[in-house]
Order: sequence, then structure tokens, then C-alpha cells
Amino acid sequence: MKIYLASASPRRKELLAQIGLKFEVMVSNVQERITAVEPGKVVEELSEQKAIAVLDSLDAAGEEVLVIGADTVVAAGSSILGKPTSMKDAAEMLGMLSGTTHQVYTGVTLCHRTAAGQIQQKTFHEMTKVTFYPMSEREISRYVSTRDCMDKAGAYGIQGFCARYIKGIEGDYNNVVGLPVGRLYQEAKEFLENEEGCHF
Repeated sequence: MKIYLASASPRRKELLAQIGLKFEVMVSNVQERITAVEPGKVVEELSEQKAIAVLDSLDAAGEEVLVIGADTVVAAGSSILGKPTSMKDAAEMLGMLSGTTHQVYTGVTLCHRTAAGQIQQKTFHEMTKVTFYPMSEREISRYVSTRDCMDKAGAYGIQGFCARYIKGIEGDYNNVVGLPVGRLYQEAKEFLENEEGCHF
């Protein structure tokens, strides 16, 4: 079975490799459409769109494949924060997170196509709570200037420079990095083993 990761995120690539999976990266260029409002449903919807787009682009000539799609957002109060569009946007997001607790949601979709062409799909999401220490305007400006924030949901990476501002987390750390690989492995194992002759 060939495994494809439908994401350009280097962090997701590292996490999947960390748990011993052999896979290829195939980025989905799908135009994302959001109809959901609740953060967990938003990331599920987006992960599903990415996984299906990659599966549809693959040659269906008798090869068994599993496509993994994922999407992450930060929920702060009533706001859903994706990746910042500018340094100013990043600074505003960090100002919202400073001294508060927020939630990180990652949606994951598994699309499995058998060699016979049968398609099965499973979608779920994981949520982790993250608490920030208060950040001064100078600290926010300094972090934004590193540009570490620019390709990350909520404008921060928990595994980098911003770790100095993390007071605590409740839940899966890897989920905040970008992929709940423990949950993903367990869900994929159960999902595939329920299909006759499939193993993960």
C-alpha cells in the first residue's frame, strides 16, 4: 500500500516519519471551501477536501493507496485563526493569545482506495488546549520579526522560538505541532483492519 500525505507542511512530514511511516508528499491545490462554523468541523471539512483532491489525482490503475489529509486552526474565544496573511496580522493574533488559554484543532481525513478500486473514508479531529504567558508588545514584535510565525495557524510554532511563552498544554503536544500522530496511527489501524485483508 502506498501512503500519501496531502500536505506541504514540513512539520507534518517530520511527525509522520517519526512514527516510522513510509510515504510520499503530494500537495493538494484544491480551492478550500468552508461551510462549517464550529472549529472541529472546519478542520474536518478542510482535511477532507485535501485528501479527496489528492486521491482523485492519483492513477487508479490497480494500486492500493492511503491518502492522509490534515488541517489545523487555532480557536481563540469566538475567533478561528488560520495562518497570518501579514506580519501585522501575526502580531494581532499573538496579542489575542497572550496571557490566555486557546484551543488548537487538527482535522485528519484518511482516504483508502483498494486495488479493486473501492474507496473508504474516515475523518476525525483532535483538540489541545494551550495557555500562553503574557507577552509584551516588544516580545510580540521580536517574535514576529523572526518570521517563524508566518506559515503557522495562530501565528506561532510551539516547537520553536515561541516555546518561551508557553505556560502549559492540556492534550496532545503533536497535535499543536500539526498532526496528532498517535491518534492517527490508532484510527488508521482500526479503519484498515476493519477492511478485509488490509493492515497498517
